[in-house]
Amino acid sequence: MRTLYVRIVLTFVGIAFVSGMIGLLLTSLYYQDQLKTDNEEKILKMGESIRSLYEQESEVKLDKYLEGVAALGFQIYAVDESLTGRVFGRAFKHGVLNEAEIRAVLNGDVYHGMREENRRVKIFSLFENSVRNTVGIPLRTKEGKAALFVRPDLEAQIGGIRVIVAVLLGFTFLTSLVLIAVSTRYVVKPLKDLKKATQQIVKGDFNVGLEKSRNRKDEIGDLADHFAIMAESIGRLDRMRQEFVANVSHEFQSPLTSMQGFARAVLDNQATPEQIERYMTIIERESRRLSSLSTQLLRLASLDREDRRLHVESFRLDEQIRQVLIALEWQWTDKALNLELDLPEAEIVADAELLHEVWLNLIANGIRFSKSGDTVSIAIREEDGDVIAVDVRDTGAGIPEAEIPYIFDRFHKADKSRSHSASDSGSGLGLSIVSKIVSLHQGTIEVESQLGEGTVFTVRLPRL
Repeated sequence: MRTLYVRIVLTFVGIAFVSGMIGLLLTSLYYQDQLKTDNEEKILKMGESIRSLYEQESEVKLDKYLEGVAALGFQIYAVDESLTGRVFGRAFKHGVLNEAEIRAVLNGDVYHGMREENRRVKIFSLFENSVRNTVGIPLRTKEGKAALFVRPDLEAQIGGIRVIVAVLLGFTFLTSLVLIAVSTRYVVKPLKDLKKATQQIVKGDFNVGLEKSRNRKDEIGDLADHFAIMAESIGRLDRMRQEFVANVSHEFQSPLTSMQGFARAVLDNQATPEQIERYMTIIERESRRLSSLSTQLLRLASLDREDRRLHVESFRLDEQIRQVLIALEWQWTDKALNLELDLPEAEIVADAELLHEVWLNLIANGIRFSKSGDTVSIAIREEDGDVIAVDVRDTGAGIPEAEIPYIFDRFHKADKSRSHSASDSGSGLGLSIVSKIVSLHQGTIEVESQLGEGTVFTVRLPRL
């Protein structure tokens, strides 16, 4: 299996190769359309200049003259009327001229060998060392007619430049390969770190350590940053899950142990009638608490479902709060609490059943943590026309400042020393349920509290 590093290197090399081929093809087309005709015209003018100079110096022997011209960087193939050919300068490696082509030049025509070349990559024809890749012109000598086939000797004229260009291209390509290999490691390494981090997460280690990758200011840096945040969130959720399981086990195990002990004492006839009555009362109270806890857990599970839909309807919010107060009347009257109500008529569109749970939990908490003679006040007010705010205030024990950020966490209890069997002990789920319900309604809940002076919860809900 090829690694990502190998794949990227091969991709870059392939891109470089394909780019070179496309560049070669486009250069060939440019040469064919723009430069080839000019090049032929220049070589033809050179041939005509060679002929003109010879005709002006007719006393010079042709062989000696052509040897001098060839020494200036030309390849010449001269053919006389008997079709005998001689080469001046560097010999041609390829190509043969047929008799018809030679006689046509002897009879005064011009041979355009470059124009007649038909290669797929035209630019290569410029460098082909072939007698057919020449310009042929007629020449009159003392001995009679002759045909001169001429081309520049590129090896002699630009041979050094060709070597330099070839070496330059070769080193450029090799350097590109090295840079591709090095730069690809720079690209792939953060991804390998991410792969290693995922393997750590699979093993349960959420301390992924992506600090170096997170310092990058590109998309990979953003990916590493988001991945690290995700790992932290997963780790936090895993810790919450573990705490949740531990808390649920504890919340169930403690009362079950007590209930089993009291039930065993009754079954073993080890208790007096008065103790039996007290034991059964405790068993009944603890069973109710377990039933309430089970109901709350089921409620949280229902609220946590992503496909949970609100059953919205229009109802009077002030009337709903009054109904909750009536349901809790025995609790606030038993403590002789003072009620202060400011409940103007307020119409809202929301899930009535869920909001009933919100007010029931908040008001019950206010009552639970208030002393005899304290005050619980509830007020409804409008904010900005589209938001309804509900304040639930008490003058009870208050919440320690250090505990306030955690009061909406599941199973969190500000007073951890309170006995689970106490009559006013909560499960630590009520405010979690409240927060979840308010969030489902796209609302907010805030809390302000001072230890020993009281607490106020403010719920803000859109009218929807």
